[in-house]
Amino acid sequence: MTKVNRFKGFRNQKQQVKTGSGRKMSSTKWLHRHLNDPYVALAKEQGYRSRAAFKLKDIFEKYTDFKKAKVIVDLGCAPGGWLQVLKEVCPRSVIVGLDLKEVDAVEGVDLIVGDFLEEEIYKQLEQLIGDQKVELLLSDMASNASGDKEIDHFRNVELIEMALEFANNHLAIGGNFVAKFLRGKEEEQLRNKLKQSFKTLKLFKPKTSYTDSSEVFLIALNFKGHMLR
Repeated sequence: MTKVNRFKGFRNQKQQVKTGSGRKMSSTKWLHRHLNDPYVALAKEQGYRSRAAFKLKDIFEKYTDFKKAKVIVDLGCAPGGWLQVLKEVCPRSVIVGLDLKEVDAVEGVDLIVGDFLEEEIYKQLEQLIGDQKVELLLSDMASNASGDKEIDHFRNVELIEMALEFANNHLAIGGNFVAKFLRGKEEEQLRNKLKQSFKTLKLFKPKTSYTDSSEVFLIALNFKGHMLR
């Protein structure tokens, strides 16, 4: 069978980026890579709001049981690419998305705008879920990049721990948790925490993630129902 290249037509259309006044070289390099990224072009062609949609597609391709989840929460859902994928692969599921930023509506998805770390917003999320147990919890939360990888790592770990607290309170027994993780010094400690609550813990790097990025995804499988203290 002939293999079809889904990026055909994008490879030879490179765009040049000039270093503008006041723009850092690192920003210029990022913009150049972003503009010439085939997944950016493919997302636009297929109607996804970001290239990150393909990261979730890769995760669902690897972990097919996630498609069975009936109640799904997506933390850090802006601009909504993951929500679009969730609605495609789990059309009958209850899906709730939360982010600091306004997110354009996705049909059939409940949205909350606010800071997950604030008690009022946390309660709104709890109220939306009601008595239902979450079967798949996703966290793509990230703080604004500081330019210091170590600081960004620590902030990322804090967000994952907050999501884990929510999981311990609201995830169904046997449920699953996926979190974007920037690797660093606290990895072993974080992994040990997750292993207390889940039977299996995997690291997964989607093919859509940049190879030079510390980004991976923590895949925590089969929630045991253990409450951390």
